[in-house]
Amino acid sequence: MPTALVCSSHSPLLYCFDKAPAEWDVIQAGFLTSRKFVEDYDPELVFIFGCDHFNGFFLNNMPAFCIGLAANAAADIGGFTGKVDVPQDIAVAAVEHLRSNGLDPAVSYQMIIDHGFSQTLQLMTGGLDAIPTVPIFINCITKPFVPFSRTMLLGEKLGQFANSLDKRVLFLASGGMSHHPTRYYPPFGEGETQVMAWQLSGGKDPLSMTSEQWLERLDTMHHEGASMITRGERTALDMRLNEVSDRRFLDVLLESNLSEYLNWDQDLLVQAGGIGSMELQTWIAATAAHLACGGARPSLDVYSVAPEIGIACGIVHA
Repeated sequence: MPTALVCSSHSPLLYCFDKAPAEWDVIQAGFLTSRKFVEDYDPELVFIFGCDHFNGFFLNNMPAFCIGLAANAAADIGGFTGKVDVPQDIAVAAVEHLRSNGLDPAVSYQMIIDHGFSQTLQLMTGGLDAIPTVPIFINCITKPFVPFSRTMLLGEKLGQFANSLDKRVLFLASGGMSHHPTRYYPPFGEGETQVMAWQLSGGKDPLSMTSEQWLERLDTMHHEGASMITRGERTALDMRLNEVSDRRFLDVLLESNLSEYLNWDQDLLVQAGGIGSMELQTWIAATAAHLACGGARPSLDVYSVAPEIGIACGIVHA
C-alpha cells in the first residue's frame, strides 16, 4: 500500500518569537500544505522519527535509537503535552523485525518525548493521540553521532516492516534544518554544574536541577533568546543558519539519492549548519523508510532562513 512522507523543521521559537520572520506567511503556508496533504492521505498509522533535547534521554544512558512502546510528552516550551497513542503490538513487532535485520534499537515502556517529536506530530496530525503512532528516537544532540549508514538502514528496514502491514502509513520526520541551539542545550562539560548534572541524570544526580527548574530555564531562555535576536545580539551567523549547507542536503533528498549522505563528514556538517543539522538524521530515516515502500520522491513545500525563530525552516512531503 502506498505510504506518505512529511519531513518538517521544529522550533520552540515558533511559539515565542519576539518579531515575526519576514517570510512568516510563506512558512505558515508550508505547514498548512503539509497538514492538508496528511489529511487527504488519511493515515491509519504514523511512524515518527524525532530527537530529544535532554527532556527524555540523558547522558547516563543515551541510546543511538529507541522505539517507544508507550510514550508521553513533556511540557517543554514549543511542545505539546499528552499521551501518545502507541499501538504496542505494532511497536513490538517493529522492534523484532529490526533486531532480525541487523539493528538493535533500545525500547522504552515509559518514553518521554519533547518538542522534538510533539510539535510536528501535533501540527501534522492534529494531536498526539489523533492517529496510532510509533515514536522512534534518534540521538542527534551529542556525540558519538549515529553514522548516516545506520540511520538509513533503520529507515529501510522499518519501511520493509511497514510495507507488510497493509495500512496507510505516514512517515514523519521532525528536526533541522541548520541551527545551533547550544545556548539552550550546551555541549556536555560546557554548562553550569546543575545543567551538566541534569544532562547526565535527568534530575537523579544530587547536583542536578529539578525537572521544574529545567523547564522554567528553557522557557525563560527562549523568551530571552527571541528578544536578543530582535536586538541583533544573536545573528544568523551565531545560529549557523546556512542556506548553502541546507540546499546541499535538500538537493540529495529531493533526488532520493540517499546513499550520497554516506560520503558526508558529520563534523563538517555541524561546523557548517550547527548541531541542529544532525536532526536531519530523522529526515534520512523517514525518507529511506518511504522509499523502501516504493514511495514517490519528496517535493519541497518551503525553505526559509528565519533567524527570528532560530532555524532555517524546511518542509518536504511525498
